[in-house]
Amino acid sequence: MQYDTIIIGGGSAGAVVAARLSEDAARSVLLLEAGSDYPDFDAMPADIKLGLGTGADFFNIEDRHNWLFSGKATDEAPPMDVPRGKVMGGTSAINGQVFLRAIPDDFDYWVSMGNDRWRYEDVLPYFRKLETDMDFQDDFHGSDGPIIAKRHRLEDLLTDQIAFYNACIEAGFPTNPDHNHPDATGVGPYALNNPNGIRWSTALGYINPARHRLNLTIRPNCAVQRVLFTDDSAGEKRAVGVEVESGGERFTVEANEIVLSAGAIGSPHLLMLSGIGDSAELEDVGIPVIHHLPGVGKNLRDHPAVHARWHCKPDFPVPPEGVGAQKVALRYTAEGSPLRNDMIKIMRFNSDERLLIMSVGIYLARSAGKMSIVSADPTVQPVLEYNYLSDPFDLARLRGGVRLAHRLAEHPELAQIIDSPDEPTYEQLESDDALDAWMRRTVATMHHISCTCKMGAASDPMAVVDQHGRVHGIAGLRVADASIMPDCPRANTNVTTMMIGERVADFIKDGE
Repeated sequence: MQYDTIIIGGGSAGAVVAARLSEDAARSVLLLEAGSDYPDFDAMPADIKLGLGTGADFFNIEDRHNWLFSGKATDEAPPMDVPRGKVMGGTSAINGQVFLRAIPDDFDYWVSMGNDRWRYEDVLPYFRKLETDMDFQDDFHGSDGPIIAKRHRLEDLLTDQIAFYNACIEAGFPTNPDHNHPDATGVGPYALNNPNGIRWSTALGYINPARHRLNLTIRPNCAVQRVLFTDDSAGEKRAVGVEVESGGERFTVEANEIVLSAGAIGSPHLLMLSGIGDSAELEDVGIPVIHHLPGVGKNLRDHPAVHARWHCKPDFPVPPEGVGAQKVALRYTAEGSPLRNDMIKIMRFNSDERLLIMSVGIYLARSAGKMSIVSADPTVQPVLEYNYLSDPFDLARLRGGVRLAHRLAEHPELAQIIDSPDEPTYEQLESDDALDAWMRRTVATMHHISCTCKMGAASDPMAVVDQHGRVHGIAGLRVADASIMPDCPRANTNVTTMMIGERVADFIKDGE
């Protein structure tokens, strides 16, 4: 059977694309997911079902639901775990359930890169369309979308989160009741997509309500090996199908259009395996070149973060992991930075070691990395080089953020919790060189890898797709996921990735 559309990956964007395209009963849609699928909510495993507020250890995801990637943060840092969801819902089914949108300034930059269909005014309707915001009903929020979001009330926060909030207020930062408001900055509870402690992934919000559609075929445990091409009448390469492995067997499926939604690692890797990428790199691993597109896998972006840690006082009752974690965030502009809201701080506990942890992250890091293919074998993982803190501006912002964290820790309410610093030490804080060395050793991902198939004009040699998600130089092939972002937005990437799924689905429906 030939489908109208094949979507590769049922994650944060792919599930959205599949659900929206299959609203048209005349369009046949095949959704291929490499991981497992759990249509029965009651039978869903706890690690992808339960999240914040349940007492579950939401960091402990079973290996079968995780691609288990590894990355290199810096030359000084040890190998870094890069978890990505290998299950229906993708990373939306294994993440921290933080529901933060990109800010309007992010889309101004996207437009400046040749993507004038991605203005904030263009994408706001899609942010509204995808959400049911339980706290705000106004022109900036949705009330009947597939993903449910809610904030914790200040009066319900635990002692440590209230202490962090008050420390930020007394340091001069404004209160921020809604981090998803376009003008938001400062400190306040942020939205979470976990109603009643349930991880409200795209599997629950988008796929489950669409399963009954006769024109939507869902196939889990299907690993796409490569995209197949032919020459069309104009002499252009056209994607016509995919080669799939499932249960030890290989087969091909054909479609009028292929949409890659395999994520910021999976989509560029699949393009390379299919012969699309830097021709020299492909030839080095024995992959026949279909189309030279040097930007594939380049421009790897993320939010680098370090984690300042303090020992808690012996008499302080440290809450269990997953109960008191990550409910309040401080978003602010680094001193001397021209980039609005380019820093974030959150606080949580490590209950096993009785540590209070303040994470300090950079938005819009200037340092960029790359993803490289090392084998024509699809089961061999690509190399991820993040190249964190290679730019002096990133070092300066993160250094200032760590020192601000220690000033906040001196607030009387936090001082009642904290016994002594674990790392960085007072000695490291006093020296720029010592603090920089500590940061280079300990910097790690905030799990927002993106931008490895960036969208932009055809005149940009490093752009992989146009602003409609169509791969430059290839007919019948699109990418719709976090990889097409030109830069990593000033927010957790999950909601913006869902929005990309909504936007590209409409482009496809409208024939754009």
